[in-house]
Amino acid sequence: MHEQNLAIVKGLVSVAWADGKVADEEKEVIEGLLQAFQATPSEVHEIRRFAEQPRTLEDVPLTDLSSEDRRVLLHYAVLITFVDREQSDMERDFLRRLAARLRLPSAEAERIVLAAEAQALSLIHLLDSTEN
Repeated sequence: MHEQNLAIVKGLVSVAWADGKVADEEKEVIEGLLQAFQATPSEVHEIRRFAEQPRTLEDVPLTDLSSEDRRVLLHYAVLITFVDREQSDMERDFLRRLAARLRLPSAEAERIVLAAEAQALSLIHLLDSTEN
């Protein structure tokens, strides 16, 4: 797995902890990303251990993220906040602080967040329609 993908997954673990707990759905997304990024067994172990303890914005490994990786992380972060089909106020606040920590221009961060929210909501509706 590329170092920047490992950093993105660690960032998403921090997002999953934004509301004080990591939901089963969030764990599934993280596991899915590890598979998608073809993580080695040692990388999987590293991420699972990393996810065992509450994480904060300070745990997002900024130095391992390129400018584009930071945008990808913010987009994925928005998606993971909707994985349980609702986004809490704590998660919204975390996303605002994450965008600032990633040093993204506020107008650009807002565009990324709005696009990711629209994508998340469309996926939720797709899931809802397949469950009926």
